[in-house]
Amino acid sequence: MVVLQKVHGSNNQFFLLDQTTLTQALNSQELQNLAQKITKKDFFGGVDGLLVVDSSSVPAALGKMRVYNADGSRALMCGNGLRTVSRYLATKHQQDQFLVETDQANLQVQKQTPWAPQIPAYSVEISPVSFQANKLPFANLGTDQLINQIVPQFDPQLKFTALAVPNPHLISFVSAAVMEGPLLKELGEKLNQTNPYFPEGVNLSFAQVKKADELFVRTFERGVGFTNACGTGMSATSLAYFLTQPQVPAMGTQLTIKNPGGMVQTRVHQGSSEQYWIELSGNATVIAEIQLPEADLRHGNLQPENYAYNETGEALAYQNFVQQLS
Repeated sequence: MVVLQKVHGSNNQFFLLDQTTLTQALNSQELQNLAQKITKKDFFGGVDGLLVVDSSSVPAALGKMRVYNADGSRALMCGNGLRTVSRYLATKHQQDQFLVETDQANLQVQKQTPWAPQIPAYSVEISPVSFQANKLPFANLGTDQLINQIVPQFDPQLKFTALAVPNPHLISFVSAAVMEGPLLKELGEKLNQTNPYFPEGVNLSFAQVKKADELFVRTFERGVGFTNACGTGMSATSLAYFLTQPQVPAMGTQLTIKNPGGMVQTRVHQGSSEQYWIELSGNATVIAEIQLPEADLRHGNLQPENYAYNETGEALAYQNFVQQLS
């Protein structure tokens, strides 16, 4: 039997599969097929993606994380997902600070003081960061870097910043009217279909400055669509905020980033030669556990009525926490 965890960070929901518990690991095609099936709403309400935990040969890394979007595509990183994987590995190995191997980097993670009863919290490293066109990639915009510039092809007035963390992100600071309007959806869909600007698609975030140390961010995520929260999107937006907006606090100031799913905290760190990394902190909630036969998982025979869905109570605790925030 296999135990799947249904987890969330800022209500960005996933199923977490530890492949080291299987008699035989699923290959990439099997995982892609599984992600497309397991994320649908008819399987215990659906999720945004599939988090896959494998063993790692990297010293000090307790595991390797891979991320599959709802459409079966691979994400280079997932900040909200990394927090839940960190909690899983911390519990499994009884360690509070360690590395997690990801596709692009080996990232530091650390257990934090719970934010409230039944709301475990973890901080994770988001890196590497790049502004280069070939890293996102983007093309046909007349520049090798896009930092706080108007892009008439996207909108005649808004300024955009593009950076990879390493997921590709396009960010604009907007008014409440623009945030509530149709542009985020329209532009997000345009840039995640065949287009001459972002040939591999891009995560699009709109942000509002609420206070000097507080932002609100909403993201149209590549391979998913609208999400309650995007961890790398909020991290990228935090860096873009310090680099492009007037009257910001000092670099390194802790920011509160609110989103449709709740909130996180971020802190931007700057090294030498304009090298940056972002510390992303927030909840790592286990919603439920599902036990099912490994053969059903492998062959996609996912019939919810055949399995037990055991809720933990943590989802309600987080919901109450979010209600208090508002």
